[in-house]
Amino acid sequence: MSYEEDDAVILHDEHSDYDGEEGTVTQIVETMFGDANYTVSFEDGQETGVPEDNLESAGDADEEAADADEDADAADEE
Repeated sequence: MSYEEDDAVILHDEHSDYDGEEGTVTQIVETMFGDANYTVSFEDGQETGVPEDNLESAGDADEEAADADEDADAADEE
C-alpha cells in the first residue's frame, strides 16, 4: 500500500524511538530504484527515510483493535 501526504500511519521499526507510534506522512521521496521513502512527523519529532514496509495505516490499526474488542465481547457473552 502506498501512502499520500497527510495520511495517518503507525511506524514499525524496532530501532526507532517512534516504534509503534502514530504519525503523519509529511514527505514522499522516490528512490532511484522506484521505491518510495517517507518522512513521518510525530508529536515530538520526525523520522526520515522510512520504507513503505515499515508503515501501517492508522485506520487499519483501529479496525484491528475494534475487531479484537468485538471478539473479546463475543467470548464474554458465551
